[in-house]
Amino acid sequence: MKKVVQFLRRELMLTLSLLAALIALVITPPTPQLFRDIDWRTLGTLLMMLCVLEGFKQENVLEPVVRLASRIRRMTSLTLFLVFGVFFSSMFVTNDVSLIIFVPLTILLFRSGDRERYILPVISMENIAAIRGSLLTPFGSPQNLFLYGRAEVSAGHFMLHMLPLCASSALLLAVFVFFLYRRNPREEITVARQESLRSAGGRVRRAVYLALFAVIIAVIVTRTSLWPWAVGLVLAAVFAADRRLLLKVDYVLIITFFCFFIFSSSIAANPHIAGVLKRAVAGSEYWWAIGLSQVISNVPASIVLYPFSENFAGLIYGLDTAGLCSLIGSLASVINYRIYVREYPGQGGKFVRVFTLVSWAFFLIVVIPGFLLSRWKFF
Repeated sequence: MKKVVQFLRRELMLTLSLLAALIALVITPPTPQLFRDIDWRTLGTLLMMLCVLEGFKQENVLEPVVRLASRIRRMTSLTLFLVFGVFFSSMFVTNDVSLIIFVPLTILLFRSGDRERYILPVISMENIAAIRGSLLTPFGSPQNLFLYGRAEVSAGHFMLHMLPLCASSALLLAVFVFFLYRRNPREEITVARQESLRSAGGRVRRAVYLALFAVIIAVIVTRTSLWPWAVGLVLAAVFAADRRLLLKVDYVLIITFFCFFIFSSSIAANPHIAGVLKRAVAGSEYWWAIGLSQVISNVPASIVLYPFSENFAGLIYGLDTAGLCSLIGSLASVINYRIYVREYPGQGGKFVRVFTLVSWAFFLIVVIPGFLLSRWKFF
């Protein structure tokens, strides 16, 4: 029991989702329809993504990026490379995985080159890059994956509507980087060359994971009804390639999603609660998305708010902006925090201060343009 309590304390988002699901089931007793309303496609797709991306990490698929970064000698160039490495990779491997790849690399390079004073502002900008880069694609973040599955628009149409936010964020991030080094734009850094992390025996596994990733993207974009077969194929292939990898998958995130699906479906099935939320949320989706995300994070907020939303653009723009306000606003920010405090124990408060300063500076610039853009209807 003690271990269970410690686990629930460590995984606060899971604990919150379990409590929310239990409360919702008390308010609205479960029915067979409740379980039919769960978005099993999203859960299956998320499981496939987590399995393959775990394979990416295990086999260092992006290791050439690490070696390239170690060759850059100017701080401005290196920071741009790292920040936009997160920005563009998050579009394809999700925002949390891009941070898992680039934040430890940033700490390693800056520590090796005696530039530790820049670590916090740079990884704070990488956090912004992960949040704003991942918003472009349907599979860049869990909330995008869920909402794209419900939107019934093409991937091209989805990306067209997200492009203004993404492009403007890229320009603003570049401004932030140059502002950081405004006193000495030519400041240099020298780091030891990074040795290869790959093993010759992993070549086949890397090819398998890349092929499976292509299958997952095809399943998401085409919305094929054969997705259960794709889930079976991915799980079987991963088991054959490296069965131990299945033990490392982030099942907590999948269970958290499942619990919030239960909560959302139960609330939507209660006519009194659904009526109140419908009147409150409709027309104010952008602000509700930002506000509720500060309490339960943007992924569960997307599941809770979607049934009561009328403006899809307002909902998704708000969710993809919410992560700029606080650590709770996005699960990716929590991951960034965890990586830093493991390297610098006892400095969590310092991280929060710098993170909040950089993120709010960005948020205050983009929040109103994002609200105005939310009037551009998706469909």
